[in-house]
Amino acid sequence: MSKPSGFDYGWVIVAAGALMTCVGFGTMLSLAVFLQPISEAMGWSRAGVSAAATLDFLCMGVAAFLWGTLSDRFGTRIVVLAGSVLLGLGLVTASQATSLWQFQLSFGVLIGIAAGSFYAPMMALASAWIERNRSLAVALVSAGMGVSPVTIAPTASWLITAYDWRTAMLVIGCAAWALLIPACFLVRPAPATAGAATTDAGPEVELTAAQALRTPQFIALAAAHFACCAAHSGPIFHMVSYAMVCGIAPLTAVTVYSVAGVSGLGGRLLLGALADRIGAKPVLVGGLFVQAMCIATYLAVAQLGEFYALSVVFGLAYGGVMPLYAVLVREYFGARIMGTVFGAVSAFASLGMALGPWAGGLVFDSFQQYTWLHVGSFAIGLAAVAVALSFPTKRRQTLGLGRATA
Repeated sequence: MSKPSGFDYGWVIVAAGALMTCVGFGTMLSLAVFLQPISEAMGWSRAGVSAAATLDFLCMGVAAFLWGTLSDRFGTRIVVLAGSVLLGLGLVTASQATSLWQFQLSFGVLIGIAAGSFYAPMMALASAWIERNRSLAVALVSAGMGVSPVTIAPTASWLITAYDWRTAMLVIGCAAWALLIPACFLVRPAPATAGAATTDAGPEVELTAAQALRTPQFIALAAAHFACCAAHSGPIFHMVSYAMVCGIAPLTAVTVYSVAGVSGLGGRLLLGALADRIGAKPVLVGGLFVQAMCIATYLAVAQLGEFYALSVVFGLAYGGVMPLYAVLVREYFGARIMGTVFGAVSAFASLGMALGPWAGGLVFDSFQQYTWLHVGSFAIGLAAVAVALSFPTKRRQTLGLGRATA
């Protein structure tokens, strides 16, 4: 029995997923705005504060795999509800921290675990609900991360300016509870028939999750996502601080970050639509190459107009490639194990994301500039291009599946 015609509830799932990724990742990445105020107010080094972001991504990486597996087994609602509670708790407790280790534990561990509950489970659920325009649906859930720099970051900056960093973080934590907990009750399991008859359902019949995690397709995809995120995480996290080092006022520097976020939102939709036409792999490779070139260009910018222009292109590139990994996971491994497999891919991505904030803080504390951060990130970005180029074609992948199950 097929789903009735008319309004597709799957788009409600997409909207809820976009909200969750926006608030979840937005609060985590807002540490870029809190970095300088916390360092100055508490006397903690930038590397020490930035280490909370590193812990975020490390914990999110481990949690993403576990949350994805749990969502495959027990459903998505309970997973995102638990994550929503933990997210608000992490922000509220971090706002009251009196020592660096307390802040790192609250912001770095609790928020990281919480953020891992949203992305992979909601991407998998949205792809199961939406039969047509599936790439668009996945891109829209991912687009929540692109919206966060123009919502959470400016709000945090305004609250810090009006009050202080503690009040700002406390308010954002309470707001996260108010927004996310009700949204969790909109989450429903996909109808059993959704996607069951689609042409991409074959792989999920042939492979178990354990088998999928040993295929060359998974290894290449996880390695590419790791290098991609390792390349852009440092420049993104330290974008506001770098602009301020170049003499741009704090509130204006935040707008540079916001422009990149808006551009990233457009990039997700643009590259997602392009991938529907010519395939996800060539679009991924092209986007990764543009990303690497943009990172290198940071070595030559210093004026506000240059920052804005670079933010537009950089945002299009790094934002646009992010949903493509989920599209490839769905295409090659099917819907039944997507939560587990994409959660594992996301875990490697989180490890990459963990490198940049810590490395950037260490570089700045050592040299009082970000030059070596951008040089190293550029090199890693080129490595991501090379790995993505090695991703097997679909025909070879199909043969690989046959061998795996033989």
